Amino acid sequence: MTTTLAPPAAARPAVRATPRWWADAGGAAVAVSLLVVTALWVANRGLQDIGGAWPDAFDSLGRLTGLLASDLLLLQVLLMARVPLVERAFGQDRLARWHRWTGFSSFHLMLAHVVLITIGYAGNAHVNVFGELWDLVVDYPGMLLAAAGTLLLVLVVVTSMRAARRRLRYESWHLLHLYAYLGVGLALPHQIWTGADFTGSAWARAYWWTLYAVSAGAVVIYRLGLPAWRNWRHRLVVDRVVAEGPGLTSVYLRGRDLDRLPVRAGQFFQWRFLDGPGWSRAHPYSLSATPHTGVLRITVKDLGDGSSRVAGLRPGTRALIEGPYGKLTGEHHTGGPVVMLACGIGVTPLLALLGELPFAPGQATLVYRARSEAEIAFRGELDWLARHRGVRVVYLLGPRARRASWLPASAAGLTDAEALRRVAPHIAGADVYLCGPDAWTTAAEAAARTAGTAPQRIHTEQFAW
Repeated sequence: MTTTLAPPAAARPAVRATPRWWADAGGAAVAVSLLVVTALWVANRGLQDIGGAWPDAFDSLGRLTGLLASDLLLLQVLLMARVPLVERAFGQDRLARWHRWTGFSSFHLMLAHVVLITIGYAGNAHVNVFGELWDLVVDYPGMLLAAAGTLLLVLVVVTSMRAARRRLRYESWHLLHLYAYLGVGLALPHQIWTGADFTGSAWARAYWWTLYAVSAGAVVIYRLGLPAWRNWRHRLVVDRVVAEGPGLTSVYLRGRDLDRLPVRAGQFFQWRFLDGPGWSRAHPYSLSATPHTGVLRITVKDLGDGSSRVAGLRPGTRALIEGPYGKLTGEHHTGGPVVMLACGIGVTPLLALLGELPFAPGQATLVYRARSEAEIAFRGELDWLARHRGVRVVYLLGPRARRASWLPASAAGLTDAEALRRVAPHIAGADVYLCGPDAWTTAAEAAARTAGTAPQRIHTEQFAW
């Protein structure tokens, strides 16, 4: 029997589209923040000291790098505080990239701060640099805490490097990454007690206390408070578990007032199932069916980590969620041609979108890439969408091409863009949705751009950590 969870169009609640100016406002706020920090440094004789004796120049540059590092550390916290306005404006994959870039930048600035300040202090005191570093750590208020915080941040930075991430399980990396909050909390207070750019200006104190309060408040409210409230309100539990194919399992969940859960098709939650030890480790799973039908569905591929437990979930098991997150949605699609490119388990959010997007029969094309017929999931639902909504479904099966491509080996004689034009002749004027492994998605996005799709009409969400 074929089942679809897509409701009639009239039954779907309207969800307000995110204003496009939110992203511009967010970028402007970051720029203003860095300008304010620099202006406060200038007001505290930053430029004059650079023109003085060399120890004062080193000290002044050390103050500036320390202030910029502190500002970026707090902005980094805000980027991943799950603030709904920020999440909706940028999407979590972009925020994760910026979070990583900001983290490495603040870390390098922090190292420069330590080196420059130590050299400057040693020059003014006419002592050995290493002896001065020891005195700073041991004798100055808050510096022991700062040293401990710096070591924790070093741990986070090292484990965030690409080579280290490849060797770590997601759960281990995520646990280590949480030490960043403790590192920030320990590294910054010395600024309050001994920082000349903090203690010497009422404006500086007002700015920094405000940024501290906003950052800490965002974490408490949006990482802890909002998820707790939503879980209390909706009380999600497992309704049933269905095997969709080899290593592929769908979980249906019911709860209270699910029609009031502010989620769109294409988004994902961080999921925890209270089924025993290890429940505290969250995993990101997209909805694989259109929401607002009185039930939620996720579909999970067994990748050998926490995902393998999903197949053993029992009805009635409590589920905890954080979210929704992601911008792979139809919020800016008002009608017209749609092309979706899915690879493997990446079909799940696109399947949910097919049930929600407004398109006429014949306007939607789904290109589904899989290694074999056995790996195709939701064949029944796709057939239903083809019959009842006129979705054109194209299956591309077989092993990968021996080059960076979104195509199978059987189509490797075509260029990526040429193949895309053949399977979706209206690609240049369509909204394009992509979901799959990182390298595959990158190749598919490049093909869509080459085929004439405007960048603002290409929608993707990558889940790499």
